[in-house]
Amino acid sequence: MTEYERSRTMPAQPEHVFDQAAQVDQLETWLPEALHVDAGELPAVTVHEDRTDEDTSALFRARPDQMRLEWGTRDQGSYTGWLQVAGIDSGASEVTVHLSFFDDSHDPGEGAVRDALDTSLQRLEEQVRLRMDNAAG
Repeated sequence: MTEYERSRTMPAQPEHVFDQAAQVDQLETWLPEALHVDAGELPAVTVHEDRTDEDTSALFRARPDQMRLEWGTRDQGSYTGWLQVAGIDSGASEVTVHLSFFDDSHDPGEGAVRDALDTSLQRLEEQVRLRMDNAAG
């Protein structure tokens, strides 16, 4: 098993960050660009990965009371992940993403995963900022 974790501080209330991250129909605005999620009857989703050109049955759960998202493959148990939002001082948030790969064939490697997680967290922060700007004006 291989595990990866990245965190980012965002200048937004944790509720705003979680609400943006948990919108299933907008996951592609912040997930790695090579992943596409088709929400079925939640928690069931299908994830298309451009790298392998494969569709994978997966699960996606939002736990608003914990400000946590959880996901993973449904049938083969190749990987799981979670995103946790925590409030910190001054109305900011700490967002942590964790991935666990149980099948080496699904693990694209440390450099690729690190870059994808950092980019995803950056894109999520941008989506939160855009949403807050639109709500304010």
